[in-house]
Amino acid sequence: MADTIALGQPTVGDEELDAIRAVFESGWLSGAGPTCQSFEARFAAEVAGTAHALATSNCGSALHLALDVLGAGPGDEVIVGDYTFPATGHSVVWTGAKPVFADIRPDIWSVDPAAVEASITPRTVGIIAVDVFGQPADFDELRAIADRHGLWLMEDAACSAGATYKGRPAGSLADIATFSFHGRKGITAGEGGALTTDDADLAAHARKLHTYGIAPAISREGVTDLPLPSFDEAGYNYRLSDLAAGVMLAQLDRLPTLLENRRRVAGWYAELLADVEQVAAPVALDDREHPWQSYVVTLDAGVDRGAVAAYLRANGVQCNFGTYASHLQPVYGFEGSLPVSADLFLRHLAIPMHANLTQAEVERVVATLTDALRAARA
Repeated sequence: MADTIALGQPTVGDEELDAIRAVFESGWLSGAGPTCQSFEARFAAEVAGTAHALATSNCGSALHLALDVLGAGPGDEVIVGDYTFPATGHSVVWTGAKPVFADIRPDIWSVDPAAVEASITPRTVGIIAVDVFGQPADFDELRAIADRHGLWLMEDAACSAGATYKGRPAGSLADIATFSFHGRKGITAGEGGALTTDDADLAAHARKLHTYGIAPAISREGVTDLPLPSFDEAGYNYRLSDLAAGVMLAQLDRLPTLLENRRRVAGWYAELLADVEQVAAPVALDDREHPWQSYVVTLDAGVDRGAVAAYLRANGVQCNFGTYASHLQPVYGFEGSLPVSADLFLRHLAIPMHANLTQAEVERVVATLTDALRAARA
């Protein structure tokens, strides 16, 4: 059998090894050090287009910090776009607030603004819009809703590094945003995350909480006396190590090429899938730039997705489901029906997408998918 085509694959090499070596030589390996500071400044300026960025241990910690500094807590409700990995909903639960899931657009799978408005109650304090697989949600409409009802707006930009919405970068589209640098993401240190905002008070509070509730140790570098930090608030250990930040600096250097390669791969897929029956390629809207963190196709109703996936895997093409219809997960005890999200949860199939794919590999993926669909019909 031919070599397996990976569902996702990081692009790393000598540049990342050199960055790690530089951190070793600096003597500061732990979190929130000088390399983190350098990464944060570049990420805010070059990717998110915001005044502030805070590097975190993962996206879950960034989500939790964001909700904490926004003030979510017991008795509150937070509206969450339903089609997302449950880290989004979990982060609301961690604060003691209740996630209220809202249904999604059938074309780009981000939260439907009309569903958001219909979900608002006197207990609603904010909205989390997820950039599903990296394509930004409808932030102009969502901002208008939030402002009309006195709510905060948060962007789950876990997959969105390099995306834009009407010319504005993902990470700058809400009051606060969060990113992931997990191994499947467009830029990665294996794990890691970031929080971005233009609000200096939110950024300062998040920085305090992400180091147990005090200023990070680097703020005391060079002080000649012996300062004794005082804890007046219980925080967390949500820091990104300087080793991971070094890798992320190298990944920032790669980002333009990685985005160009992923968009080229998405173009090959769109062209090849146009004539394949029983499957629809994902939609990329003209007013936003898609970073293509994943490539997720929609199978026709009635297609045996399990059989298609088994065929692909047996023939060396990795695949997976898309993401979760969160309201169906028993942990949340959600009452209600979100038919668009529930339907797509059963029909989506993620096929290989990463910056290292060749045209020949993409052609093989589509040919194998075509054979799989034919076999599933037989």
